[in-house]
Amino acid sequence: MFNIEDILATLPHRPPFLLIDRILELEDGVRAVGLKNVTMNEQFFVGHFPGRPVMPGVLIVEALAQVGAFIILRQSEYAGKIVMFAGIDDFRFKRPVTPGDTLKLEVSLDKMRRRIGKGQAKATVDGTLVAEGGLMFAIVD
Repeated sequence: MFNIEDILATLPHRPPFLLIDRILELEDGVRAVGLKNVTMNEQFFVGHFPGRPVMPGVLIVEALAQVGAFIILRQSEYAGKIVMFAGIDDFRFKRPVTPGDTLKLEVSLDKMRRRIGKGQAKATVDGTLVAEGGLMFAIVD
């Protein structure tokens, strides 16, 4: 398991845009499982939506991408690089994520060629699927 200090030492993201709290599992270069505790204190809930707070889907995708970036950046050849989105494929959102939810973020890398990676991602809350789809990553200096 990796705590917030490990995540901060690996990813370039910082609050308020760091969207993962813990990495529960890491299979080097292959897959990882992370957690995001969703609280009412999140800045995006101020405007999304007043009286009915819902985590924006794009931020769920970003949280998943950060778990994917963690997988990549833990590999010695990519340490210190930046991982950026290169594509998002067939993403589907199944139910809203609201304050009090804990997002379980699972990402597996299917292909890595040079500096481009592809993978599958899914987010669940209490075992219920909330989002899933494909992600593509580009590694830059």
